[in-house]
Amino acid sequence: MPEKDYIKEVRALLEKRPGEHRAFVHTYGCQQNFSDGEKLEGLLEQMGYTIADTDENAEFVIFNTCAIRENAEKRVFGNVGILKKAHSENPDMIIAVCGCMVQQEHIAEKFRQSYPFVDIVFGTHAATRLPELVYKHMTVKKRLFDIGEGEGCMAEHLPVHRDNPLKANLPIMHGCDNFCTYCVVPLVRGREKSRLPENIIAEAKEIVAAGYKEITLLGQNVNSYGKGLETPISFAQLLREVNAIPGDFRIKFMTSHPKDCTRELLEAIRDCEKVCHYIHLPVQSGSDDVLRRMNRRYTAEHYLDLLKMAREIVPDITVTSDIIVGFPGETEEDFKATVELSKKARWLMTYSFIYSKREGTKAALMEDQIPPEVSSRRFQELLELQTKISHEINESYVGKTTTVLFDDECDAGEGYISGRSFENLVVRVPRESAPKGFAKVYLKESLGWALDGEIIKTEE
Repeated sequence: MPEKDYIKEVRALLEKRPGEHRAFVHTYGCQQNFSDGEKLEGLLEQMGYTIADTDENAEFVIFNTCAIRENAEKRVFGNVGILKKAHSENPDMIIAVCGCMVQQEHIAEKFRQSYPFVDIVFGTHAATRLPELVYKHMTVKKRLFDIGEGEGCMAEHLPVHRDNPLKANLPIMHGCDNFCTYCVVPLVRGREKSRLPENIIAEAKEIVAAGYKEITLLGQNVNSYGKGLETPISFAQLLREVNAIPGDFRIKFMTSHPKDCTRELLEAIRDCEKVCHYIHLPVQSGSDDVLRRMNRRYTAEHYLDLLKMAREIVPDITVTSDIIVGFPGETEEDFKATVELSKKARWLMTYSFIYSKREGTKAALMEDQIPPEVSSRRFQELLELQTKISHEINESYVGKTTTVLFDDECDAGEGYISGRSFENLVVRVPRESAPKGFAKVYLKESLGWALDGEIIKTEE
């Protein structure tokens, strides 16, 4: 028998109900999650739902979750709980929870036992089965749990509802093989798997043809792209192929792992005129002992050598980083090493986080968990240092001109809108003067967190 077309079946069921059928996907976490959310929205649209900006009056609400930190999980549980009353008042309402959180067995069980009004729970590998899950729930009115294996959002040719009219995410791989001791990603997203380069290039061409001005290539560790393919290809080679696509657009990528960041990649950034002179290179700690226990497989000295090489090859490159404070066993000497590394590295910006224990990781079993008050003090000290460094770096750009991409989604306070430059600087201009797209901007003043700019030319 031919396989049932569940998208068509759901659409037919919805057509029997009067009115508009609104769906809302509430996504938490990283850009990879937001890319997954856009595919879920694409599937919902094909099924006959209208994508809404909020859950107000939504007939279908999906919580697309993140498992990296405990606070994100708490927000999900709280926001799901808020919809209990709306669900009880609307017999047609569907509440689903998906993504990294529910790929963990203890979290899925919590939803099973404590949230009986949640109708569908599916993991990171089951996204392609959403139409089938929806159809089965609508026809049998039973709760459904699916956290098994599958292609997930790595499946090719899934519809995509892109939320930003100018910027497009383009996943190139899925999963991670690094097994950092604090990180749950390999446990919830699985082992590393690269998409075929021809499929990536084809999708990139579609994105450019549709008028998008920025493509962000996504992966948990883009530097290891291509290693498992039948015909290996390096990420640097892929970058050059995307860059060769005709059109007026720019390219970003994330995230890069320092242990796999190569001269070949940095030279590709230098040579490819569409690739932004920016790299996100998470260091996590400045202490070699902490890095060893994190299983990061590089030292602070190696990291600094890498930055030196990057700045020699691409002199105007900017670098951002991630730092974890309060990792189990982190001493004051370890923390001081991170402070010293920060002073030497001079990142444009850092995303600093207090260590969050994740069930199933090796770090969760480590002794000497750091008291919250100690972690908070260290976090604040790093934040103050990075604020000073960011301000100094922004000051160095005052009086220069750069190209900035503006869109309607970057609010920068009353009367202003912000965009990102080719070097990843945050630049704000008066909203009334900003185009939707690229513009040449004169940088007038550093605001610390950003630069005040004046548009001198709009690019068609």
